[in-house]
Amino acid sequence: MTQEQWGQLQRKLLSTVGKNNYANWIEPLEFADISEGVATFHVPTNFLGNYVSQNFGDLILHQLAQSGQSVRRVHFRVPAASAERPLSEVQAVAAPEPAASPAPAVDQLPGAPLDKRFTFDSFVVGKPNELAHAAARRVAEGGPVTFNPLFLYGGVGLGKTHLMHAIAWELQTKRPDLNVVYLSAEQFMYRFVQALRDRKMMDFKQIFRAVDVLMVDDVQFIAGKDSTQEEFFHTFNALVDGHKQIIISADRAPGEIKDLEDRIKSRLQCGLVVDLHPTDYELRLGILQSKVDYYRSQYPGLEISNSVLEFLAHRISTNVRVLEGALTRLYAFASLVGREITMELTQDCLADVLRASERKITIEEIQRRVSEHYNIRLSDMIGPKRVRSYARPRQVAMYLCKQLTSRSLPEIGRRFGGRDHTTVMHGVRRIEELRVQDGQIAEDIEMLRRTLEA
Repeated sequence: MTQEQWGQLQRKLLSTVGKNNYANWIEPLEFADISEGVATFHVPTNFLGNYVSQNFGDLILHQLAQSGQSVRRVHFRVPAASAERPLSEVQAVAAPEPAASPAPAVDQLPGAPLDKRFTFDSFVVGKPNELAHAAARRVAEGGPVTFNPLFLYGGVGLGKTHLMHAIAWELQTKRPDLNVVYLSAEQFMYRFVQALRDRKMMDFKQIFRAVDVLMVDDVQFIAGKDSTQEEFFHTFNALVDGHKQIIISADRAPGEIKDLEDRIKSRLQCGLVVDLHPTDYELRLGILQSKVDYYRSQYPGLEISNSVLEFLAHRISTNVRVLEGALTRLYAFASLVGREITMELTQDCLADVLRASERKITIEEIQRRVSEHYNIRLSDMIGPKRVRSYARPRQVAMYLCKQLTSRSLPEIGRRFGGRDHTTVMHGVRRIEELRVQDGQIAEDIEMLRRTLEA
C-alpha cells in the first residue's frame, strides 16, 4: 500500500470516527509496511498504539480489506529511536470525543478556576466539619508542612470543594510567592494523556514537580486507571520528598476507594485524613441564616421568618447544595409573584424538593446494598445459612434496618427469612459491640449509611 492509498483510507476513517477522534488517534499513525498479511503502523507511544488497537483496530482492518489489501492483522509499534516502556491504560481516555476545544499545552499549568464564593469567610463551621475547617485553615497559612497530605473526604454537598477553594484563595493572598495549583483528578489525567500523546512526558514531570502546593479534587476518579495512578504516585512522592504540601479530596476514605492501588492508599493515609460528616440540624440552620443577609440585599423588603428557616433545616437534611438552592428558589419565586415568604408559599414553591427529601429508606434497599458491599448473594444473606461469611453481613443489614427505618423488630425479622425478633435484637447488639472493637466494621457501617442516605 502506498502513502497515497493510506491518505485516502485516512479520509474514510475521518468520516467514520469523527474529527476529534481522528485528530487524537488516527492522524498520529504513520503507515510503515504490509508484510505477510500484517499491516504495521508507527505510533508515537505504546499507550496510543494500545488504545487504537483496542478501539479502532477492527475498523482499520476492515477499511484495508475494503481497499483491496490482503491483510489479516494490524500491528502498532513505536519506532526504535523513540521506544518507551509499555503502558496498559486503555481506560484512561474516556472523554476526548466531546472536547469542544483542544486542551492547554502541557508546558502551561493553569489550575481550574476558583469560585469567588468559596472562601473561609463564607464557610459555616459546625460540629460535623470543625476539624476539617481547622486543618484547612492551618494548611492555608502556608507555613512549614505539618501533615502531608491533608485528605478531606465526605459525601456530596458537605463542603470539600468549598474548603479546597478557600485554601487556594487564602494562599494566593498570604503567600503569593508559592506556586499553588488546584485541579480535578480528571484534569490531571487528561494532561497526563496529552503529554503521552505529544511525547512531552519530561515536561509534564518537571512542571508538576515544580509546584509548591498541589491540590487535587475528587481523587477517586483515577481509581482503575493504571498509568495515571502510577504517574500520580511518582508525583506525590516527589512533592512529599521536597516538603511540598499536597491537599486531596474524595467522596470516601482512602481505604474505601475501590480499584485504587494499595501503595497510593497507603501514601494518602500517612497524612491527616479528615471526614466531613453529614450536617446536623444546627449547622444547616446556621448555613441558611448566613445566606439571609445576602438575599436581603438582593431582594429589599422581602423577609423570611425563623420558622421557615427551621422548617427547611429540618426537612432538607442530606445535601447543603440542595438546601442553599431551595432558599435561592424561594426568594426568587416570592419576588417574582410579589408575595411574602410564608410557610404555605414555601411548601408550594418547594414541593418537589421536599418530596425528594422525604425519600424513605426501605429494608429491601438496605439488604441489596449490604449484599453488594460484601459481595454475597441477597438470597444467601436472608437465607437460613449461618456461616460467618453470611451471618455478619446479615447482622450489619439488621442493624442498619433498625437505625435507618421505622420498622419494628418483628417486621425486620420477617423480612430476613422469617426470623424471630430476638434474633434481630441479638444481631443489632452484636454490631453495636463490634463498632467499638473493630475499625473495619465501623468503616463499613459508616460507608453504607452514607450510601443509603445519599
